[in-house]
Amino acid sequence: MPRTLRGLLAVLLVTALCASPAVAQAEPTPIDDPIPEKPTPSGLTLTLEEFASFPKTDTIPPPTDQRLVRWARINYLGELPDGSRRLYVNDLNGKLYFLDKSGGEPREYLDVGATFAPDFISGRGLGSGFGFAAFHPEFGGNGTFYTVHTEWGDALTTKTPDFPPQPGVRFHGVITEWTATDPKASTFSGTRREVLRLGFSGQIHGIQQIDFNPAARPGDQDYGLLYIAAGDGGRGVSSDDPQNLAVPYGKILRIDPSGTNGANGRYGIPAANPFAGRPGALGEIYAYGMRDPHRFSWDPGAGNRLFLGHIGEHAIEAIYDVGAGDNLGWSVREGSFLFNRADRCHLYTLPDNDAEFGYTYPVAAYDHDPPPGHSCTADSGHAVVGGFVYRGTKLPLLHGKYLFGDIVDGQVFFTVAAQMREQTGRRATIHKPRLVDAAGKQVTMQDLAGHTRVDLRFGRDAAGELYVLSKANGKIWKITKAQWTPPDVLPSLRDDLVAAYDFEHPVAGDPAKERDQGLSGTDITLVNGGAAMRVADRAYRGSTHALQTRQVEPATAGNDDWKAGIYGETGVPTLRAFNAVQGVTIMGWFKMQGTGPAPNSNTADPADFFNAIGLAGVLSGNSQGHDVRALLELITVNGELRVVALARRVDGSSSQTFAADRPWQEILQRDQWVFLAATFDFDTATMKLYRNGRPLAGFTTVAGDPWGVEGDPEPDVTSATDPRGIKIGGSYPQNTREQNPCECRMDGLMFLDRVASPGEVRAQYELMR
Repeated sequence: MPRTLRGLLAVLLVTALCASPAVAQAEPTPIDDPIPEKPTPSGLTLTLEEFASFPKTDTIPPPTDQRLVRWARINYLGELPDGSRRLYVNDLNGKLYFLDKSGGEPREYLDVGATFAPDFISGRGLGSGFGFAAFHPEFGGNGTFYTVHTEWGDALTTKTPDFPPQPGVRFHGVITEWTATDPKASTFSGTRREVLRLGFSGQIHGIQQIDFNPAARPGDQDYGLLYIAAGDGGRGVSSDDPQNLAVPYGKILRIDPSGTNGANGRYGIPAANPFAGRPGALGEIYAYGMRDPHRFSWDPGAGNRLFLGHIGEHAIEAIYDVGAGDNLGWSVREGSFLFNRADRCHLYTLPDNDAEFGYTYPVAAYDHDPPPGHSCTADSGHAVVGGFVYRGTKLPLLHGKYLFGDIVDGQVFFTVAAQMREQTGRRATIHKPRLVDAAGKQVTMQDLAGHTRVDLRFGRDAAGELYVLSKANGKIWKITKAQWTPPDVLPSLRDDLVAAYDFEHPVAGDPAKERDQGLSGTDITLVNGGAAMRVADRAYRGSTHALQTRQVEPATAGNDDWKAGIYGETGVPTLRAFNAVQGVTIMGWFKMQGTGPAPNSNTADPADFFNAIGLAGVLSGNSQGHDVRALLELITVNGELRVVALARRVDGSSSQTFAADRPWQEILQRDQWVFLAATFDFDTATMKLYRNGRPLAGFTTVAGDPWGVEGDPEPDVTSATDPRGIKIGGSYPQNTREQNPCECRMDGLMFLDRVASPGEVRAQYELMR
């Protein structure tokens, strides 16, 4: 399905859900706080170790804007695609440096500023100067790379842009191709040629980034094509340039540097570009409707999606999932809101017919939240910098997370890439990890940069490892460790805590959802009861609220039971840690309030009762809402209700049950908080139960080898499918059926992707009680 159509369907769905039937179209209304939910503190802790420090440089000419007075205006770190393991860094003030893989002293490779003097300029506008470098994927053989820089002075009259310049042009953005005589050399020697020149009327929002898709391979449609993020030159707020397909401003362009059918004959227009051959439109355009497309990157691990950090005008700093032909809406939209040029102090609600336009909206965003009394038209001190989805191998806790931040104050954020889906019609949750230095001391980027204005940037090497840059002091730090440090969790368990719920963290703007305090970001829904299910109760030290689950109308067939969880028909990607895993642990606090299984509301027989009481479990990859991969519950075994651990290793195959010997009424004494744990070892085909940190004796109920682990020398794991969800307090978290409701309270629920040892279970209980 085309991206634009997918986006349209998503907007149609959201509109349909929000619209009231037979209601006249409402006028858009101003919004004081467009995004009330704020980035939430996370237990994920990132260690930043200093990697390199760059020499002081000065702008050309001396700046009139003090924000340009930086130690070194380093703008990006990447790795040469030649197998040499050399890294490169550009400084907006003109120099291109090479670094060894281990960091250390940077070496000047090329002085771009001196090459284009006296027209080269870096002292006017935050993005002016030598903005970016991109090395051809075959650099090791052809020695070819590309740079973008800004020019003024005589260039404005002696050199002609390749497209009509914006009115009152003040700067040129120039893309140059360089060919090194010896690609292995430590300093540049070779030739150059101009590829493309654009004329901008403002000193902001020029060409921000150029890059090649690192995941493209020879023969791929995208291989060797150069992406160009061209801003609106500051004119988007007063013109239709970003929406005008006849001009290149406010667009992402895609060109073939080796082609010749472009505007000037020095590059080519890929035939696969969405507007190639369309009358009145530039074939170079890949996507449009942008103000300041600042940084983009591809996620090589999941569909090779292109994520863009887009700097807003009034309030919205956004991340977009950009596809061919997408229209991000600027300057009639800012983020997912209506932009009104006549009212620069507000954004507005979308019109009722918004779906007709097919705009692409952010998959993650935050707003400026200026302080009281702040002028609505003044600089708010916020600007997003796009980053990268971590797909390296050294930091498994960071895997699948998109790391980005705010340029100005240096805040570092992350989202779960799997949640950044336009089709959901919802923005992904933004988290704030803790930062520590090499000594383990908690710090901010302002601390590390030594300045309140950090000028934050990110970099990535060929192995997928991530780096953080600051222009303030010209330093680069490498992220060397990712640890999980939530409160009340045993240190040895933190790195394996996939999901955790303490029922103290409602999702901002939606109290019927509970925010995951684990690593995966898998928020759950409080089904049927919503926020009322979050009740005042103290299960353990520091706890103030617990989850109430119950059957509402025992005598009435229906789906009104209070339960919690999440369900995805094709699997829940954030729960991928339970995909092909050797072990699982489920633990938490439970207070039983009922006396046994609830009446079966699915039959008319008043004497018919359910045969189980649901506590908490992870669904299988083909579950209809009931079948599980790992489950802690009470179930009837040989005619008696027992506390059990129940699991199946292979989707759709046989399950095994481990039942406690002791009567369930002794294990879960009524109206008393009890800490239960169940561990599932799929390689050794063993399960264990614990009460208040002590093992419970028990027995398996199925003879033989129902998990199919015998005779296989390799470690046995679960099916390589994403679980379809989590269920808490009953089955069917998608609320299609009432099954095994629990008259009880729960708190401190934890789901881990390994087997906790008996000592760890005991220590976790002692830590919390």
